[in-house]
Amino acid sequence: MTDRFAATFAQPRPALVAFITGGDGDTAANLDALVAGGANVIELGMPFTDPMADGPAIQAANLRSLAKGTTTADLFAIAAAFRQRHPDVPLVLMGYANPMTIRGPESFAAECAKAGVDGVICVDIPSEEDAELGPALRAAGVDLIRLATPTTDAARLPDVLNGASGFLYYVSVAGITGQQQAAQASIEDAVARLKAATDLPVAVGFGVRTPAQAAEIAKVADGVVVGSAFIDIIAEHGDAAAPHVEAFTRTLADAIHGAKEIAA
Repeated sequence: MTDRFAATFAQPRPALVAFITGGDGDTAANLDALVAGGANVIELGMPFTDPMADGPAIQAANLRSLAKGTTTADLFAIAAAFRQRHPDVPLVLMGYANPMTIRGPESFAAECAKAGVDGVICVDIPSEEDAELGPALRAAGVDLIRLATPTTDAARLPDVLNGASGFLYYVSVAGITGQQQAAQASIEDAVARLKAATDLPVAVGFGVRTPAQAAEIAKVADGVVVGSAFIDIIAEHGDAAAPHVEAFTRTLADAIHGAKEIAA
């Protein structure tokens, strides 16, 4: 686990993990707005033509970004500039295998390390295919953040956890981003099961859109991931989205950071 992840998840409050798509809107301003609003971990989406885990909002964000000509090199430039402005905030690149491996995993891992990226989430490289990317990231000191889902059973969970680091991302619905939300009871059961199997922090995402939803999840999880709700703001306001992103981030951060106190 990188020092930034360790320091973030050692805090006595759950973390707000905020996702936006790189190259969609004024990305630098929006990233700064997320931090100013209280986001604790940033996930920067790598635009891709076939984002099979993502719902309509993030699909559209990918298309907007790609239409502007956003490249992987642009994403690393955005990441490096973010690291200069925010030396202590963990930064994750989230995306799909093709852009991460097309030039070889070692090249991608080296660029991540050079840009100050703390972790990588690759949606479509399962743990069984870890060799495609995992060894290169670990050698470069970059955390490979794995996904667990409602269908990850006790037999498969050890494979998911093997080689995972940073935090564990629990995808709370067997579906795509931004659409439906899982029942709180199922999330509580899943988080308890995962925490019994690993010391990694557990962050919960997919379908979390409101401060009230986020606060409920934050009572049991180490982090709450919100993405599509930010993407909707950027879609509505375009390059002028940053103040709106910051204001919404603050409502989420206040709800999440206060959740454990309420629960206690």
